Amino acid sequence: MGAGHAHKLYRHGHSPVHGLPPHTKLAAVFAFVVVVVSTPREAMWAFGLYAILLGAVAYIARVPAAFLLRRLLIEVPFVAFAVLMPFVAEGERVDVLGLSLSVNGLWGAWNVLAKGTLGVAASVLLAATTELRELLLGLQRLKLPPLLVQIASFMIRYGDVITDEMRRMRIARESRGFEAKGVKHWGVLAKSAGALFIRSYERGERVHLAMVSRGYAGSMPVIDEVTASRAQWSYALALPCAALLVCLLGWSL
Repeated sequence: MGAGHAHKLYRHGHSPVHGLPPHTKLAAVFAFVVVVVSTPREAMWAFGLYAILLGAVAYIARVPAAFLLRRLLIEVPFVAFAVLMPFVAEGERVDVLGLSLSVNGLWGAWNVLAKGTLGVAASVLLAATTELRELLLGLQRLKLPPLLVQIASFMIRYGDVITDEMRRMRIARESRGFEAKGVKHWGVLAKSAGALFIRSYERGERVHLAMVSRGYAGSMPVIDEVTASRAQWSYALALPCAALLVCLLGWSL
């Protein structure tokens, strides 16, 4: 697979977590999220232990808490949804600070917040310790459908290209005195979106023809094969295994 592609989510480092093969980290995060989702919502203490486990991983990976918390802002829409649940859900009601809230809604809000936050935090740690190119290699190593891997690869590579094209179009509009102030300007923005789509489509055709002319046959060549030893798998799976023990204890209590 081709050259790397740096991303804002990635934090360069040389920690033991950074050094693990990408497919072991992908498998570990997936297993951890499955365990978290499977935990009964009533076992509130279990989610605290999960957070401690992720904190330990962040400490080993030398990922600062401020870096992690800033990236967690991506779940704000889910937080807003969870906050509304106690007000709109039906069933038994309870008074909290003078507000009539649904018991089922409170449990549902807690369930969404706890499990969603832990899942996002695990994903952020994965992205912070693994380059995008390595993630693609890991997906390929885990035998995901090649077409999906290729789509993800092109999306990552050309997402910034499309963003830069949008920026240049915006600068061109503003240099000609355009400023969107109301509904009457939506037509101009719609035409800009259409022009962006056409440019992106034409760029995709040119790139595809260039790749085919250089021997592209549906998959990118793998320059460096990624392998993992038994010890590396053991280190990576320590997180989901510890979480599994907590989950089993939560179901037994």
